[in-house]
Amino acid sequence: MHRAPGEYHISVKELPASERPRERLRQLGADVLTNAELLAVILNTGTRGESVLDLAQRLLVSFGGLVGLARADLVTLQQFHGLGEAKAAKLKAALELGRRLALAQPEERPVVRTPEDVYTVAGAEMALLEQEQLRVVLLDTRNRVLRTVTVAQGHVNGAQVRIAELFREAIRANAPAIVLLHNHPSGDPTPSHADIELTRSAVQAGQLLGIEVIDHLVIGHGRFCSLRRLGLGFPNS
Repeated sequence: MHRAPGEYHISVKELPASERPRERLRQLGADVLTNAELLAVILNTGTRGESVLDLAQRLLVSFGGLVGLARADLVTLQQFHGLGEAKAAKLKAALELGRRLALAQPEERPVVRTPEDVYTVAGAEMALLEQEQLRVVLLDTRNRVLRTVTVAQGHVNGAQVRIAELFREAIRANAPAIVLLHNHPSGDPTPSHADIELTRSAVQAGQLLGIEVIDHLVIGHGRFCSLRRLGLGFPNS
C-alpha cells in the first residue's frame, strides 16, 4: 500500500486498552461493539501500515456493509487487499454461522402479513441502490421470512428475467410462498407495464409449481407500491 510521506496509521496495540476491540468486548460485551470492531476481532490482524480496525472499516465500505459482505463469495473475499485465504475463510465462516443462527431461531424471523412488513425486510436498503435489483423473499408456512435472495440486477423486466430463476431457491428451500421485491432507482415506485407483466407471469408459474406469489413490491425513495394492493398482475385482487 502506497502512502504519502508522513502519513501514519496507528496500530491497535497503540490504542488505549479501553479502545481495543477485543478488550472492549471482554469488558462491555459484544453487543456494544460496532460492526467494524466485531470484524476486527474476527480478523485479528491488519496489514503492513494499516490497523485491523482500518481494514475492517475498509471492508464494510467496499462491500456496502454487512449485507454486501455476507453475499460475497470466498474467491472475492480472498482477492480483497488485506485478507488472503486464511482471513477470508475465517470471515466467511463467521458470517455463515450468523446466517445459520438466524435460521435456527424461527420465532425471531420477521413475519410478513402486509406490504409494510415486506418493506421492513429490505425496502429501506433497496431504496438506496443505484442499480435496479430484483429480490425474492422466501417465506415458510407461517409467512415467516426464511431468507432473501437477489435474482437479477441491472434493467429488471419480464423479458430479461427468467421466471425459473424467481422460483429456484424457493424450490430448494421448499418454501410455499414468495414475495417479489425490486427498486426503481429513479425514486418513483409507480409500477411499469413490464413490472405488471412480470408479476402476472410469476403468479401463473407459481400456481403450476404450488408456490404462492404473495405480492410484488416496487421500491422508490422513501415509498413503495404493492401490486397486489393495486390489483395489478394478481387475479381477483
